[in-house]
Amino acid sequence: MKSHIDLAGAALRLGKLPLLAGVDKDTLTRVAAAVAWREVRKREAVLFKGSSGDHLLFLVEGRLQVLDITESGREIGLNLLMAGDYFGELSIIDGEPRSASVVAMENSLVALLPKAQAWELFRKNPLVAERVLLGLARKLRNASIYQTILCLPNASQRVFALLQRLCKVAPGGLVVIDFPPKQQELAIMANTSRETVSRATKVLTDAKILEKDNNRLIVRDPESLARFALNDVVAPPAQAPGRRK
Repeated sequence: MKSHIDLAGAALRLGKLPLLAGVDKDTLTRVAAAVAWREVRKREAVLFKGSSGDHLLFLVEGRLQVLDITESGREIGLNLLMAGDYFGELSIIDGEPRSASVVAMENSLVALLPKAQAWELFRKNPLVAERVLLGLARKLRNASIYQTILCLPNASQRVFALLQRLCKVAPGGLVVIDFPPKQQELAIMANTSRETVSRATKVLTDAKILEKDNNRLIVRDPESLARFALNDVVAPPAQAPGRRK
């Protein structure tokens, strides 16, 4: 489904995206004239692994998940994309097919900038090119950390470690996870089952480490979450014979 936005409104919306913030008005107008707008429904694919990389994409509204498929056909969630993020730049740069699939976690709005115009944007705007380079470095580091997490043998520990990676410090010093993934989405990211995610998060909430608060999770005890992620926790005492909880 396509969304039609007037040129001035499109330029205004694009100028608020982190990659394009501070770019001159003429450039924003050219970019706005070149982009196509696409509305995607929840669980709809935005792009597929192996497809041609013909566009640089901007997530204007909503949330997306980057997915890869194992040799056994199982989905693994690589990372989350939030409103303001861009993606698809790797195929723009090297001309290779898409390295992963992207699906919508909720109804979303995406702007697609054709490859030729994306290259023009990079070449003529050093600030944008610098941001892309820094973004690639950040994604490479995050991918390395994520691969380390996936190598953890304990599924619950992978869930703890992923939750720790999603933590951010909010104003006032409160540690939160804004718009956390749903249990099934987190299960895909941790390469485990939804039931395992449910048990792991219950452990954290029962221990008062994690607290639900509308569209976010509050991490009341970040140090304890870090210990759980490192598997550096004391096992609960064994129950007396004949007693069950």
